[in-house]
Amino acid sequence: MSACVPTRAPDPTRTERMHQPHSPPPPPAPPRRFRIAGADVSASIAVFLIALPLSLGIALATGAPLQAGLVAAAVGGLVAGRLGGSPLQVSGPAAGLTVVTAELIQRYGWRTTCAITVLAGLAQLGLGCLRVARTALAVSPAVVHGMLAGIGVTIAVAQLHIVLGGTPESSVLDNIRALPAQLAGLHPAAVSMSVLTLTLLLTWPRLPGRVGRVLRKVPAALVAVSGATLTAALAGLTLAKVDLPSWRSHALAGLPEGPVLGVAAAVLTVTLVCSVQSLLGAVAVDKLVASRPELLAGGAGRSGTSARVGRSDLNRELLGQGAANVVSGVLGGLPVAGVAVRSSANVQAGAVSRNSTMLHGVFVVVAALLMVPILELIPLASLAALVMAVGIQMVSLHHIRTVTRHREVLVYAVTTLGVVVFGVLEGVLLGVAVAVAVALNRLARTRITHEVRNDETETGGTHYVHVRGQLTFLAVPRLSRTLHLVPQGAHAVVELDGSFMDHAAYESLHHWQNTHTAQGGTVEVTGRSGTRIAEPADASDCRCRPWTPWRNHQCEGPESGPGRGGTADGSGGESGWTGSSGLPESADPAESAGSLGAVEPSGQQLARGISAFQRNTAPLVRGELARLAREGQQPSQLFLTCADSRLVTSMITSSGPGDLFVVRNVGNLVPRPGEDSGDDSVAAAIEYAVDVLKVRSITLCGHSGCGAMQALLNMEPDGARTPLRRWLRHGLPSLERMTATDRPWTRLAGRAPADAVEQLCLTNVVQQLEHLRAHESVARALREGELDLHGMYFHVGEAQAYLLTGAVGGDEVFDHVRATGVPA
Repeated sequence: MSACVPTRAPDPTRTERMHQPHSPPPPPAPPRRFRIAGADVSASIAVFLIALPLSLGIALATGAPLQAGLVAAAVGGLVAGRLGGSPLQVSGPAAGLTVVTAELIQRYGWRTTCAITVLAGLAQLGLGCLRVARTALAVSPAVVHGMLAGIGVTIAVAQLHIVLGGTPESSVLDNIRALPAQLAGLHPAAVSMSVLTLTLLLTWPRLPGRVGRVLRKVPAALVAVSGATLTAALAGLTLAKVDLPSWRSHALAGLPEGPVLGVAAAVLTVTLVCSVQSLLGAVAVDKLVASRPELLAGGAGRSGTSARVGRSDLNRELLGQGAANVVSGVLGGLPVAGVAVRSSANVQAGAVSRNSTMLHGVFVVVAALLMVPILELIPLASLAALVMAVGIQMVSLHHIRTVTRHREVLVYAVTTLGVVVFGVLEGVLLGVAVAVAVALNRLARTRITHEVRNDETETGGTHYVHVRGQLTFLAVPRLSRTLHLVPQGAHAVVELDGSFMDHAAYESLHHWQNTHTAQGGTVEVTGRSGTRIAEPADASDCRCRPWTPWRNHQCEGPESGPGRGGTADGSGGESGWTGSSGLPESADPAESAGSLGAVEPSGQQLARGISAFQRNTAPLVRGELARLAREGQQPSQLFLTCADSRLVTSMITSSGPGDLFVVRNVGNLVPRPGEDSGDDSVAAAIEYAVDVLKVRSITLCGHSGCGAMQALLNMEPDGARTPLRRWLRHGLPSLERMTATDRPWTRLAGRAPADAVEQLCLTNVVQQLEHLRAHESVARALREGELDLHGMYFHVGEAQAYLLTGAVGGDEVFDHVRATGVPA
């Protein structure tokens, strides 16, 4: 499905203040005072509390001076936060750079590593000036995720030695070989503090109840390290702790020393990892910001200050990251990149501008100067356990499932193993090479199959020749051999499931088609969309196609005129679709269920429709459905809408099998939790979708002319309590909301609702979203940033979708969705 990003609609009632040409100039505006929103202050504190222990832990993992982590965190907040193009992204020392930096320190020493950081920053500045930031996003996601997974494995294995009370070796393989000896010589104090840190880190976000909800506002990383530090101090344990030498002895960057090619490769590696991680982080932050419509629409923040956060400027972000790396390297800090954990915390904590990122940098400076005695109480084993947990989380099961679904698991595995065994740059180059090879193989590989399906005809059945992939001269010999398996006089269907056919393949296919037709056979050539390229001789005169203009989806013949036949509501059903997975529609829509005349009984219509599906559509979707049967459903969205037959969900969302988990009921109602509704099916579906299927978003869709809303308006208080009336009582809060004078008015962008029914349909979407937020599973997922909610309205008569964009001028506004996929 296309992702729709809410944007603010222009308010037609707003007037701009114009200056008359012959009037005296207006007085100069008073100078604006610098103000920091309260939301930015609270968000910066939350980010600082996460960044402080992580910065020290990453510095420990690299083998750099521990002050280097604090320098990088401060510079990332102040320099990248001020100059970068992603206002809410937080930069600093990143776990993804740990392996690279540790290798550089071991090979060249600390001062040369700082110089390499400076040169990498200059390279980023150059790339930003060339405006090539978007090019970095062309790297296969399987390569990026494989690189991060390899780095995560390397970090976790190395830090495991410190967790056990030992010292890590220089490579992953050496660390694995040394692990048995390390396990034989455990350090009880270090192990106990590590276990305590990991226990707090895992259990703190899962504290139940109202008290747990309050306590969870304190970052788990801070609680874990603080708990281990306090326990070690009270118990008087003897173990290695943080050692921060005087800032006067802090080592700064020096001139690079070492072979030119080696230093150049190091600069390239740092530039690549920093840039890709920062740019992907900026894109991820945009997605988080999109879940907060008040930032996109310029609504009021928590402090009442108007704020608007636009999409990230990736070239500016690259310039900001380059400047931060130059400053960090000069001051003796670690390389700087955008950090996903801190950025996510910044957005979820309510930040409204880049001031939160910069304030967190200020707090790091203050801590580095004034909190040294407290920081030196932290056990190194606790920091190592924290970083080890971060490394384990970098091996994401979600990413593995995604690359497996897209058949790129080989690229992911090769990149991961390459990073673990050879290093980051070598692993990425291996991954890119495998990704290119896989892409070329997919372009060059053509699969041609032949099968016979019995249809009780004299010719013995229909012969299907399926060509999957690009049809070039390389495949002509196999195509010719397969086509000649079709006997003379038989009916043949050639299915071309590809986007390209060269001249040699066309000539071969065209010649065989003419020859086979001359010998008494029939040939039907269909494209990927299921549309005929060459009609058979006995083709029907019907030219209906799914989702094209039609009335009741039927052909006008001598026995049936317009307005007769089809489905009861004229929707045509959902038998034909073209989804995001690229699967085709029914090859012969004239034979689909909706195209049958009213002269047939409904049972025969249904049977013929199913038969048409089995004959035309099933062969085209069988492979995709087989994959879904093997892997199970993994929908990305829960789509909750009305049972009205005019709403064809797969059509209006361009979705296919496995894309949507759909719940339909009369009036798209969501009973509030705790109510004695007598029907838990909606609540059960919501819980299953959020907790089991792990959907990432829920869309609640209403529509124009809703019969349930009409019935709700006309419902008499003392009427008989029929099942329909008992169900519609869940819509009474929507009716009350519409008539309330103290609630925001709900309307469409550019016009008022046409009548009371449309007004109630729109208000009902907003009210049912509130009911949805009250469900425990939804509320928990929203708090954890794992779920987005969207309101949608479909105008049946206009075939126009609208998205709820949030408050504009005090109203709840639904804005048009253009053909480009975003609201107008």
